[in-house]
Amino acid sequence: MTSAPGESLAERSARAFAAYQGGERERMGVLVDLLTPILWHTARSQRLDHAAAEDAVQLAWMRLVEHADSIQDPRAVLSWLITTVRREAWRLTRRDQRLTVTDELPEADGDHTPAPLDPAMAAVLNDDQARLWQHVSGLPERCRALLRVVAFVDRPDYAEVSQALGMPVGSIGPTRGRCLAKLRASLLADPTWSSQ
Repeated sequence: MTSAPGESLAERSARAFAAYQGGERERMGVLVDLLTPILWHTARSQRLDHAAAEDAVQLAWMRLVEHADSIQDPRAVLSWLITTVRREAWRLTRRDQRLTVTDELPEADGDHTPAPLDPAMAAVLNDDQARLWQHVSGLPERCRALLRVVAFVDRPDYAEVSQALGMPVGSIGPTRGRCLAKLRASLLADPTWSSQ
C-alpha cells in the first residue's frame, strides 16, 4: 500500500481498514504491518515485559477482527487499537500484581533497561544501533516512552501519541526535542560512538 505525500499514520491505517471492511481481507496484513510497531511500543510504555506486551498487542488484533463491523468510521481504528492495547496492558498489570506473592520487599525500580532482544533481532542490530539503544535506556522514563512510540512511524500523529502516552498534545513536540537533545549530548560524550 503506497501512501500519499503528507498522509499521516492515522490516514494510512484508515484507508487500509476501510478496504478490509469492504471485503479486501488481505488488507488486514497491511494494517498489522503498519500499526504493530506503535502498538508494541504503546504496550511497552505501560511497563509490560516482552511476553505480556506481545499478549496485549495480539489481543488487540483479535478484538479488531471480532469487532471490525462495529467500527463505523475507519479513521477511528488507530485510536481504537491504542485504547485496546492500553486497557489490556492495565488488565495484565493488575492480574500480575495479584498473582505476585512474595515475602521480600520489591527492589527499587531504578533500572529501566529494555528486555533482552531475541536472537533474530540481535543479529540484525549492528554495534552502533546497540550503543544507541544503550544511551536511550539511560534517558528518563518519559523520554524513553515517547521516543519508543515516535521512532517507528514516518509522521507521528500527535493526537494518537497523546492518547497512547497520556501527554498533552502541545507538550509532545517540545518534550521530544528535549529528549533528543539529551540523547545527542549523551552520544557525543561517548568516545566509542561513531557518528558517521
